[in-house]
Amino acid sequence: MPDKTIYENPLSTRYASREMQENFGDEKRFRLWRKLWIALAESEMELGLPITQKQVDELKAHETDIDYARAEAYERQVRHDVMAHVKAYGDVAPEAAGIIHLGATSCFVDCNSELIILYDGLQIILKKLVNVLDKLKRFALQYKDMPTLGFTHLQPAQLTTVGKRATLWMQDLMLDYENLEHLLSRFKLRGVKGTTGTQASFLDLFDGDEKKVKELEKRVVQKLGFEKVYGVTGQTYPRKFDYNVLCVLSQIAQSAYKFSNDIRLLQSMKEVEEPFEKSQIGSSAMAYKRNPMRSERMGSLCRYMLSLPVNSAVTASTQWLERTLDDSANRRIVNAQAFLTVDAVLNIYMNVAENLVVYEKVIKKHVAAELPFMATENIIMECVKAGGDRQQLHERIRVLSQEAGRRVKEEGKENDLLSRVRQDPMFSAVSARLAKIVDARKFIGRAPRQTVEFIRSEIDPILKKNAALLGETGTVNV
Repeated sequence: MPDKTIYENPLSTRYASREMQENFGDEKRFRLWRKLWIALAESEMELGLPITQKQVDELKAHETDIDYARAEAYERQVRHDVMAHVKAYGDVAPEAAGIIHLGATSCFVDCNSELIILYDGLQIILKKLVNVLDKLKRFALQYKDMPTLGFTHLQPAQLTTVGKRATLWMQDLMLDYENLEHLLSRFKLRGVKGTTGTQASFLDLFDGDEKKVKELEKRVVQKLGFEKVYGVTGQTYPRKFDYNVLCVLSQIAQSAYKFSNDIRLLQSMKEVEEPFEKSQIGSSAMAYKRNPMRSERMGSLCRYMLSLPVNSAVTASTQWLERTLDDSANRRIVNAQAFLTVDAVLNIYMNVAENLVVYEKVIKKHVAAELPFMATENIIMECVKAGGDRQQLHERIRVLSQEAGRRVKEEGKENDLLSRVRQDPMFSAVSARLAKIVDARKFIGRAPRQTVEFIRSEIDPILKKNAALLGETGTVNV
């Protein structure tokens, strides 16, 4: 049972997945430090430094043997987390203790491990993002032909379809996916750069042999599974990169925020509803309520995410010369929380997208209430084809529309415009086929084909490329 007397971050206790929490956990971070120390020692040995295979093997044998209590005790003494772990590693690998961290600065392990954690976090985000796209694709295709009121300024406008509206959500996420892919394709580690980025310590170790220094960096990075490094750095990797990462995460949150707001609006109209569990309570006072809790939570988390990039922008702007340490505590909080937040958002997004409930009869009712007004031009054109005068028809249907609108707004009754038109002698030429003229399917344009074409040309290639990642299910913990 957690200690209820102290604050616990709700991102960990309520919202984010265990997978993302583990990605930013100390266990992964400190194991990466040891991987980096092993890669450095092994590469230095391969390039001729006086390091033995026995020492490297000893480091590998104790790669996961981390005594956290011992490391914490050392840190209280030396007030330096990296050196505390160097000492703790040396205690379990005494033969290799003297060559751990040889030539390196703290940012060798700190920055490179942080970048790997960010990379792995982005891969988790990518996986969940394409799964949201997959679920929205199914929804869009299922409802591509269903007419629904389109809205501009939150006022009824021309019809669209339920499925076509979903492609707007998908297109936002597709743009986010492209930005995320670009970020990953250009991903770089800090590499092996030394204290101020000059590689002076390594040049000294290799007696001025620049080729060996460059080869050392190449080998270390490859042993970690990467190819690219920053050409130049100060002591740290560029903190602008954190800003780039958080901007991509912010863009995903923007898309999810828009979706969550749309669902909240549609649920208020009783047209589309997020999943609502059998025993779920919508309100402590109003038992009948079915509040859009998931969508509201998405919006709440997204709002927090949108505020974070400016923090990274300030951090990147205030790095003095080759580095300062005022970024450390800040980044330790902001980077992890950004990923945990978007992870939580995408978990909810998946859950909502795969369980949306569509109330077709309500949608048809709303269409029927507004379509007669939208169809007046079509009615006029059909009457003109039958020999009528366009100007006289326009004036007459304007009057009838005003009368029907007054009935709706002032008397709270249903829209009876079609009945008025049907009974008016001026429109006798079309009265028998009025229902056909105002068939909602004639007012949705290319929405069904646009939906199919967009998915086929834009979304399917993404899903095909990431087929191995599909099959995730979104869960809402509490």
